[in-house]
Amino acid sequence: MGDVMAGLSARGPYVESSEKAKVLTSQKALEFAIDAGFMELVVEGDNATVMKSLLSPRVNRSRLGRIYEDVRTLAAGFRSLFIGCIKRSANSVAHSLACYAGQLDDEIVWLEESPPPALDALYQDSISLNE
Repeated sequence: MGDVMAGLSARGPYVESSEKAKVLTSQKALEFAIDAGFMELVVEGDNATVMKSLLSPRVNRSRLGRIYEDVRTLAAGFRSLFIGCIKRSANSVAHSLACYAGQLDDEIVWLEESPPPALDALYQDSISLNE
């Protein structure tokens, strides 16, 4: 509906690949959603490999397989979960929060308020939703 329910910005560990960063981000998002009490969730990401692997019922035998399995286990706890792939240009809010996280020592959570580091991206998203 375009309302901000919650936001999180947190610095993660150093990773050697974009795929690992995206799957760890998905894992963190699901953990956060559970902690915040959400039972219905939409997870969108701009890495098609990660999004497809999260949806796949097959065992992932890559070096990231254990993390994918952890995410699938978390996902099973939701009443409703949609996972989809979007264009990077449509992922500007997440990108804003990820860039902001690089400046943090601790994670920051926003509940029922718009995260200040993503205000411009949220504004652009609201314009595109109302077109």
